[in-house]
Amino acid sequence: MMTTTTHIRHTDTDTDDAPASARFAWTITGSGHGLAESLDIAARLLPHVDLFLSRAAEEVLPLYKLDLAQLKARFRVFRDNSASAVPVGMLYDAGRYHTVVIAPATSNTVAKCAFGIADTLPTNMFAQAGKLGIPGIVFACDTEPVVVTRSPLDWVELRPRNIELDNVERLTQIDHCQVVRSLDELRAALDARVAESRTTCCASV
Repeated sequence: MMTTTTHIRHTDTDTDDAPASARFAWTITGSGHGLAESLDIAARLLPHVDLFLSRAAEEVLPLYKLDLAQLKARFRVFRDNSASAVPVGMLYDAGRYHTVVIAPATSNTVAKCAFGIADTLPTNMFAQAGKLGIPGIVFACDTEPVVVTRSPLDWVELRPRNIELDNVERLTQIDHCQVVRSLDELRAALDARVAESRTTCCASV
């Protein structure tokens, strides 16, 4: 079993390795589609959210003028700097995280999650969460015949292939997974999880 020891730079908000209330584990992939907006939504959940960055995410962030140092100043950030995805071990700490989010999720990440492949930090988080019965929310980017998205240079029009659209549908069949197809759906799913976690917390008191 993997350990939870890793080299992580904690921010000033890190006052306890075992938070008093469960949190969102928010993973970022290499997608630029809705990236800034997703991070804005994640910030609304502070202090009850931690960020988990894939290596691709770290490459994409500066392309969209998003500074890693500034994220670290706001969030507790975990990076994909180990072959065994060491931060995943924190999911085994019962009560630490009530939901794993992948937002935004590239078509590559969607395909991996849909077929049970776990070889990045986000896909490992998703797979282990499912095995533990922790709900997952995936904001899939390629969900429509035509997707208009902002590239680092300009707005572009993309036409997802049938295989990308099929993988989104396949992902909807995965245990403990909710696929959302827009930022509005993402907000609604998060609000529902917040309400559910509060209800669970009150019931256990």
